[in-house]
Amino acid sequence: MTKEPMTFERHLSYALEAAHRTVSTSLAARLKAHGLQIPAWRVMECLDSDERLTMGELARRALLNPPALSKLVDRMVSEGLVHRQISAVDQRQVNLLLTNLGRRRMLQIREDAEDQNRALVELLDSKNGETLRKLLSKLA
Repeated sequence: MTKEPMTFERHLSYALEAAHRTVSTSLAARLKAHGLQIPAWRVMECLDSDERLTMGELARRALLNPPALSKLVDRMVSEGLVHRQISAVDQRQVNLLLTNLGRRRMLQIREDAEDQNRALVELLDSKNGETLRKLLSKLA
């Protein structure tokens, strides 16, 4: 008996990418209304915790490579959303902080991001949504 080859659409990696594309497209449209892209939103969310993050820590948390983060931060500084501060602990390190403008914008943006999250949870129902989040965290 010959085993039929699995089509690529049945691969888990394909399903993950298809879901990622759908969710990212929707989130990007919501953020576009605020003049922001997804990577900048992730950076702002990371910085909104009042935690002093180095560029390396921020790159890891915001899922960006360091060169891309540097370019993004330069743009965000010029837009007045974040500012750099020399670390009091280690003068070689630079911490990034949201400005007051960045905090105000974050409040507006967060509402749209949370609306999307609620829509996803409703689509899956809360139990399945939490299960999916835990499974994806394992993969990450």
